[in-house]
Amino acid sequence: WFCHFDDDNYVNVPRLLKLLDNYNPREDWYLGRPSIPAPLEIIRQGPEPSKRPQKVRFWFATGGAGFCISRALALKMTPLAGGGKFITVGDRIRLPDDVTMGYIIEYLLKKQLTVIEQFHSHLEPMKFLNKDTFHEQVSFSYSKGARDEWNILKIDGFDTKEDPRRFKSIHCHLFPHLPNCPH
Repeated sequence: WFCHFDDDNYVNVPRLLKLLDNYNPREDWYLGRPSIPAPLEIIRQGPEPSKRPQKVRFWFATGGAGFCISRALALKMTPLAGGGKFITVGDRIRLPDDVTMGYIIEYLLKKQLTVIEQFHSHLEPMKFLNKDTFHEQVSFSYSKGARDEWNILKIDGFDTKEDPRRFKSIHCHLFPHLPNCPH
């Protein structure tokens, strides 16, 4: 498996491993969660300048929530994305890395995104996640809004000065037996 999570994610690794056990890495899997309500639509220039631009639609897993690609799918991506080609594709469609990944997998390789609801990005309101389900989730994120408002998990634990992103608190909620967690 190849899994990508941003540096502003908390990843519940045991839960991720349990999730991946449900999928065969020898089959094509693109696991993640979109942050938009419909497939992305872009205008793509044809392979030759004389060709008319095409409207292209595809889903992509938001990098801010994390995503995983099976070994089988990663190997199929190699001719299209290996050896620096991934950056070239991203530059050509003028979109970020997570969108480029979706473009290659969904549009070029025709492999669908499998939506995993337990992946969470900073683009969704963290305060509405149910505390009783935290142990089932794979990833959490955070962000700071325009008005200095934090988009963070609503969870008891460490003081917000010590843990403004709430990652220490979620870690101790999930793994209370660890030595640095208040008992």
